[in-house]
Amino acid sequence: MRSPPWPALSRWRRWRRGWLWLLLVALFALVRWSKGAGFADAYAVLTRPFWPGSAQREWIQSGVQLEQQSKLRWLEKDNQRLRDLLDLVQSSSGVDELSAAVISRTPQGWWQQLELGKGRLHGIQPGDAVLGPGGLLGRIQSVTPITSRVRLLTSPGSQVGVWIPRTQRHGLLIGMGSRRPQMHFLDKDPQVFAGDVVSISPSSSLLPANVPVGVIQSVDYHALPAPRAAVQLIAAPEAIDWVQVQIRS
Repeated sequence: MRSPPWPALSRWRRWRRGWLWLLLVALFALVRWSKGAGFADAYAVLTRPFWPGSAQREWIQSGVQLEQQSKLRWLEKDNQRLRDLLDLVQSSSGVDELSAAVISRTPQGWWQQLELGKGRLHGIQPGDAVLGPGGLLGRIQSVTPITSRVRLLTSPGSQVGVWIPRTQRHGLLIGMGSRRPQMHFLDKDPQVFAGDVVSISPSSSLLPANVPVGVIQSVDYHALPAPRAAVQLIAAPEAIDWVQVQIRS
């Protein structure tokens, strides 16, 4: 009498179950080794016909537009800076002025001085006025044959005679070692407001008269012995890379 096939069937099931476990372990090992790259690739292939959708496409287009707008703003700023430099050069026609590049500045003296790439051999002397696009920056402090150092209006201890053309009130522009110098008025009632333009005093003999310097930002009427005002310079020292030096004869 023939024995039933149950033992052989049982061995087949055990063998198949063992291979399934081995395949599963190998699959997990492959996923761990590849860090799921295969699944990611398979998912990308399967979903590619459905991507990008309308939402993703709008996000991409928005990102591209923002990038283009950012580039356009930077180009406009560079264009305006070059226009200001051109206007500065053209405005000096008939005046003995010299263009010079800013070649160095130190973090410790950021609001105190600039180093220019021209000096005594180019006719620059200590005391010469230095202008940036829009207004006065400072004066030449010292020179070498090929370089010169500018003492900025923001330098601590810098004092320049200025006035408010609208009210014709005079004062001293004093550097504070920060972005904004202070104007110390000579009158106790200067009658000035935020937004008034500050210029070099017309009675100045060392600097070009009536050259714009800055704009009044705020006024402290309680300061003693006379009111004081914070002044925002028109030619911001931190943004200057070329200047005009007015050479005295």
